[in-house]
Order: sequence, then structure tokens, then C-alpha cells
Amino acid sequence: MRCPGCEFDNPQGMNFCGKCATPLALPRCQQCGIDNPAGFAFCGKCGTALTRRVSSSKFQVPSSPQHPTPSIQSPISYTPLHLAERIRAATVTEGERKTITALFADLKGSTALIEGLDPEEARAIIDPALQLMMDAVHRYEGYVAQALGDGIFALFGAPPAHEDHPQRALYAALHMQEEMRRYGDQVRLQHGVPLAMRVGINTGEVVVRSIRKEDLHTDYVPVGHVINLAARMEQMATPGSILVTAYTQKLTDGYFTFKNLGQTQIKGVEEPLVIYEVLGTGPLRTRLQVAARR
Repeated sequence: MRCPGCEFDNPQGMNFCGKCATPLALPRCQQCGIDNPAGFAFCGKCGTALTRRVSSSKFQVPSSPQHPTPSIQSPISYTPLHLAERIRAATVTEGERKTITALFADLKGSTALIEGLDPEEARAIIDPALQLMMDAVHRYEGYVAQALGDGIFALFGAPPAHEDHPQRALYAALHMQEEMRRYGDQVRLQHGVPLAMRVGINTGEVVVRSIRKEDLHTDYVPVGHVINLAARMEQMATPGSILVTAYTQKLTDGYFTFKNLGQTQIKGVEEPLVIYEVLGTGPLRTRLQVAARR
């Protein structure tokens, strides 16, 4: 059974590739239910995307046909083993509410970069950027829910639980921006096209529905547009910046420094919201120091 990810020849009956852990089961279309051949990015019967859907019944991340389909297709294929084991061991109660921090990151300039390039050449440029985003998330034990063509959607605080998940998300965002600046310089020198990343972060409650143990896909229902707001922060961010909501800023103030960007009207939200740009790490490191300053 040949792996669609690395083309390693696995014995019959295996569920995952023994070389890269890519699922070997046939991708099933969530729209029409048909099993598609391994490697299909879109359903051969109805055309529904098989690899870009975020596992939430109320939230869909917009995809762009200009961006190449990512070579990494499911969380099990890019989640480090120690995190995968923790996710599988997590106890999930149907309908349980959890406070999490959602992070979206994507590339600006990727469309101009890949124009005229062969899909494999484009993937060779985009995939290292995706990898450094995921490495930054995993460094702080976050969960990459999905790779989205030229970006990622990640969660901190679930499935691996951490009380300090807002801080972890911001540390991860600063780390990936630092790594992205280095990689962007290389791309600019080699291809003459600027490549930068924007990040959006929000903290709030979600309802946990399920975790599929075989491929680590999770199913969350956002409460109060928690994940939508994180996506809006990303869309509003300028290349190279990190935007957060006021609630995330309140939870992490002191650990990080911020610039107040004032109130702005967010699509889908009645009242204007105050948003902040993350400038860097702050002088405080412990809860006691933060409490004393307040």
C-alpha cells in the first residue's frame, strides 16, 4: 500500500504510513460520503475539498484556488509523537466547554510569488513557511488543527490543556514571525518577491464535541464567534504583525508589550472592538509579578 505523502511502500492492512505517519485510509468526502482514491484533494464525485475543511460544524476557513494544495493533509502527519499521544489520551466530554486561544497565521505575497511557477516549485517555497509556523506552535505545545494552503489554524489550551494558553499562543506567534523574517529574506533574495506572515489571535470558549483518535481531527463548536474573531484579527493584520483582541491582551498584559490600535468595527459584531498589536515580550514572567503590578 503506497503512501500518498512520501510514496513509501507499506504492507497491506496498515492504517498509517510507517515512514511519515500519513493516514493510508481512503479520504471520505464529508459532503456526499464517497471514498476517494488516496491523494485526492477534491472529491471526484461532487468536487468538495477533502483537505481544507476545519472540523467545526459552524466555522469554515475560506480557501483560495490560487494557492497550491498543501502536501501535509491531516494532523496526525505533522503532530509530534509526544503531542499526538497526549491528544489521544485527552478525555473529551460531549458538550464540554473549554476556554482556548485560537491562532491563525498566513502568508502575504504568496499569490504573486507562485504566479507562473510549477505547482511542485510553488510547494517547495510555501511548505517550508508552513513548517516553521507549525514548529513554532508545537514548540509551545499547541495543536495545529489544520494547514490551510498558505497558512495554519492552531489551538492552545485544547486538546493538550494548559492554564497559560494565551501566553503560549503569543510566544509561538513571536517565534514564528522571527523565523519567518529569516526565511522571507531568503525568498526575496532568490525570487525577488517579498514574503511575510500575518497572525491573528483570540481567546474564548468553545464546545468540545469529539477527537478522532486515528487522525487527530478535532470537532469544536465556537461559542460567541471565538474562532471567527481570531480569523478577523489575522485578516486585519499587516504583513509581519500580530493582532489580538482586548480579552487576549488583558490576559497577557505584563508578559508582553502591546500597541493599542483603538476601536474598529468587525464584520459580524455589533459593537466596535478594541484591538492590539503585539510588539514583543514584556518584563514580567510570573503570575505573582503580574498581580503585584496590577
